[in-house]
Amino acid sequence: MFNRNRGLQKVAAVLSISLVAGCGIFSDGDQNGGGPIVVGTTSAPSTLDPAASWDQSWELFRNIYQTLLNYPVGATTPQPDAAESCRFTESNTVYTCKLRADLTFSNGHKLDAQAVKYSFDRIKKINVSTGPAGLLTGLDRVQAVGDREVVFHLDKPDATFPFVLATPGMSIVDPAEYSQTALRKDARVVGSGPYDLQSYQQGKQAVLVANKRYKGFAKRRNDAVTIRYYQDSRLLADDLRKKKIEVIFRGLGAADILSFQNQASGDIDLIDGSSNEIEYLVFNPKDPWARKTPVRRAVAQVINRSELVHQVYKDTVQPLYSMVPAGLTGHTSVFFDDFGDPSVSKARKILADAGITQKVPLTLWYTTDRYGSATAKEFQEIKSQLEASGLFTVTLHGAPWNTYVTGYQKGEYPVFGRGWSPDYPDPDNFIAPFVGNQNAVGTPYSTPKITDELLPRSRREADRSRVVKDFQEAQTILANDVRLLPLWQGKQYLAVSDDISGAERSVDPSTIMMVWELFRKTSW
Repeated sequence: MFNRNRGLQKVAAVLSISLVAGCGIFSDGDQNGGGPIVVGTTSAPSTLDPAASWDQSWELFRNIYQTLLNYPVGATTPQPDAAESCRFTESNTVYTCKLRADLTFSNGHKLDAQAVKYSFDRIKKINVSTGPAGLLTGLDRVQAVGDREVVFHLDKPDATFPFVLATPGMSIVDPAEYSQTALRKDARVVGSGPYDLQSYQQGKQAVLVANKRYKGFAKRRNDAVTIRYYQDSRLLADDLRKKKIEVIFRGLGAADILSFQNQASGDIDLIDGSSNEIEYLVFNPKDPWARKTPVRRAVAQVINRSELVHQVYKDTVQPLYSMVPAGLTGHTSVFFDDFGDPSVSKARKILADAGITQKVPLTLWYTTDRYGSATAKEFQEIKSQLEASGLFTVTLHGAPWNTYVTGYQKGEYPVFGRGWSPDYPDPDNFIAPFVGNQNAVGTPYSTPKITDELLPRSRREADRSRVVKDFQEAQTILANDVRLLPLWQGKQYLAVSDDISGAERSVDPSTIMMVWELFRKTSW
C-alpha cells in the first residue's frame, strides 16, 4: 500500500494512482516539458552486462533492456513484453514463448528467436559465479523454432520459471554486439527496452533517451530520464531540496524520511509503501571463526534487531526474523522462535558448550555506497552490541560497492552485509538464491534437504498456497545453520518533487523503478 504525504489520497493497492492532485492536471503521452526527469539513487550498477549481474544493476537494466515477460502496472504475475504470449506446454517442464512481430534492437538489428536463445546460452556459458546463471540451474536447453518461437526445456518441473524470465537478469542482447564467451566491458549498451543508454559515467550518472524502436507493453510518459548516483544519503536529499534532482528512488536516510514526513508544507511529496527488501549478514565458511556454527548462533543470540532499527533507522524499517519477509507466503519468525530475545548469558553458554572460552575475533565488512549512509552506523551498532556482550572483538571495514562485490565474490570477507530486493515476489526467491554451490552471495552453501527436496517439490506446485510447509521447513534449516542472519525488512520510500507524477505507478513487485511511468504535471 502506497500513500502520498501531505494529504494526498491514499491508494487502495500497490502501484495504483490518484488521477488529480492540487490544481494541476497530468500530462499524457511522451511529454517531458523541461528536459529530462532527473532521478537520484544510491543504487549504482556494478556492470552494464546482463550476464554478469544478479544485483542492483537490474534497476538500470529494466529500463534499457527487454525481457520476454515483465510486470505492467498493477500486475503481480509476469505478463508478455518482448513475447506476444508464453505458456507451459508440458507439466511445468516445457515453456514456450512466441515473440512479438518485427522486434528490433536499438541499433536496428533483428531481435528474433535466435537472439533470445543466444542470450540465454551466453548467460550459461559465461557462467559468472554470482551472475544470473544461478537462476538457470534448472534450464536444460533453449530451442529456437523459426523466427518467433522460443522453447525452454527444463530438467524438472518449475512453476516459478515465468518469474525468472521476467527478471532483468534475463535481458535479451544483440548477438552481433555481445560476445558469447566474454563480458562486455565498455560503457555502451545495445538493448531493446523503452530507453537507449545515451551516455554512462560509472558511479555518477546514466542518461536515458527514448528508444523509438521499442515494441512492448510499456507506454513511456517522458522522452528522457537522467539517473544520478550518490554515495551520501544526505547529499541525495539535499539535492532534491535544491531541485538538482526531482525523484529519489533508493537511498533516503532515516532523518530525511522523518523530515519529509513531518513537513507541514513544501514542494516535496513522500510516497511510502510496503517492501520485501531485506538486509542480512553472511558468514563465510572459509573463515576459521565464522565457519563455526556455535559462533554464528552466539552472534544470532546477541544481536538486538529492535535496538538496531530504532537507533540507526528511527523505525523506518522493521526487525526481521527470517530470510522470507513478512507478508509473503510461508513467512515464519523462526529466528525469534529459536533465539527469543537477545541474551548474553545464552550466547555465553552456546560458546562454552562448544569449548570456546576466549573472546571471538570477527571481521565485518559493509559497503559504503550501496544502501545509503546509514549502513556505516548500522555496522557500528552491530559492533557495539557484540562487543558489549564481552564475547566478541569486532573489526569493521567498509568498501565502495564495485570493490566490495569483487571481495565477497572471492571469499575475502569473514562476515559481510548484503541487501536483497526480490527477483520475484515468491518465497522461493528468498531461499533458492542463497543455497547451493552457485549462489547470489558467492559463498557455497551445501544444504541438500533444501536444494534436492524442498525446492524441487515446491516448484511443482502452481498453487503457491500449497508450498507453506516446505518453505517453513527451509527457514528452520537456515535458522539452525545461521549461515545467513536476517536483520531487517525495509519499507519503500520515494521522495518526489511535487511537479512530478506517476511515481506511485513506477515500482514493480520486485521494487525496481520503471522510469517510463514518470511525467511532469502541466498547469491549468
